[in-house]
Amino acid sequence: MQIVSVKSAQDIREFLAFPNRIYQNDPHWIRPLDKDIEAVFDKDKNKFFKHGECERWLLKDDNHETIARCASFVNKKYLNDQPTGGIGFFECIDSQEAANFLLDHCKKWLQERGMEAMDGPINFGERDRWWGLQIEGFQEPLYCMNYNPPYYKTLFENYGFHIYFNQICFGFVLKTQLDEKFYLRHAQLSEDKNYRCQRLRKKDLTKYVKDFTYIYNKAWAGHGGGKELEERTVQKMFEKMKPVIDEDLIWFTYYKEEPIALFLNLPDLNQYFKYFNGKFGLWQKLQFLWLKYFGKCDRFVGLVFGIIPEFQGKGIDSFMIVETAKVVQASKQYSQYEMQWVGDFNPKMLNIAESIGATVTRKLATYRYLFDRNKEFIRHPSLAKEK
Repeated sequence: MQIVSVKSAQDIREFLAFPNRIYQNDPHWIRPLDKDIEAVFDKDKNKFFKHGECERWLLKDDNHETIARCASFVNKKYLNDQPTGGIGFFECIDSQEAANFLLDHCKKWLQERGMEAMDGPINFGERDRWWGLQIEGFQEPLYCMNYNPPYYKTLFENYGFHIYFNQICFGFVLKTQLDEKFYLRHAQLSEDKNYRCQRLRKKDLTKYVKDFTYIYNKAWAGHGGGKELEERTVQKMFEKMKPVIDEDLIWFTYYKEEPIALFLNLPDLNQYFKYFNGKFGLWQKLQFLWLKYFGKCDRFVGLVFGIIPEFQGKGIDSFMIVETAKVVQASKQYSQYEMQWVGDFNPKMLNIAESIGATVTRKLATYRYLFDRNKEFIRHPSLAKEK
């Protein structure tokens, strides 16, 4: 077997096309858009290159056929108990020998850069994309969500990886009535006219960029290793989302005009992109516009749900969920709702998901491999223990 560093245009095409062979008989797999994968490895598009580095490889057999692929990366701002690198975009035939050969190479590359552990499969970027190994609930993946054959779990665990944390996805059938307690809490808060819930309006996008930044930084910055978002970063994010935003799916809650909570959802774009075989050229863009206006997308995806600390535990979650449900259930455009994922270290969000009657739809896992095999393995700390 031979490791080939991905450098040439031909290597890149092979890196992108290889998964087709792994999933050729899998009816659930949706090929990711090539442009989304390549953006991770583009120094001009991925800001993580400013404080990290990344390299990717193909594994060839003795006949020079590709049998696996993977990427390794070092992110200096990825804070852990020990210097920890990442691996991702792992695909491999059902061969422990091939997997071990490639993972050994990734480990060596990370050790040469001072790392003492590796997490995977993760992204050289934020956790909202390409993060985790699917271990339960194999069905069509959400947009930019990892998907893999069940045997990958065996490949990782036989190599010596352990689960650092589980990533739980919850789903909800929209025709299901919310529990009565949601309506009671909603009614209580509605009596206080200082509270109001409002849908996003694309014509006022700049206002909602400011509100999102304010809420996010108060709710998450400095919490569990989080960092503050700059308003310009959020502006770029919203501009990218704008073509696919459904105004009925993004809500903000205010108290005396102070933004205190947000609920950000988008249509599941994979219901459109599954027809494109990874491509998004001019023809696919025209197809996308046609599908968007005349096709069917009956599932939307929860991306962000947050309440600033001063208003947590006051029923704001019920207030916002009921306001959203009144509009979305009435429109009957969507029949299914699914949250991206919630870490098993976050009991508050797990309780919210369960309280609305959502059920577990799929489970992914972030695995960790400690290079010192005698060191005690410790799972991700629970946020319930944080003060």
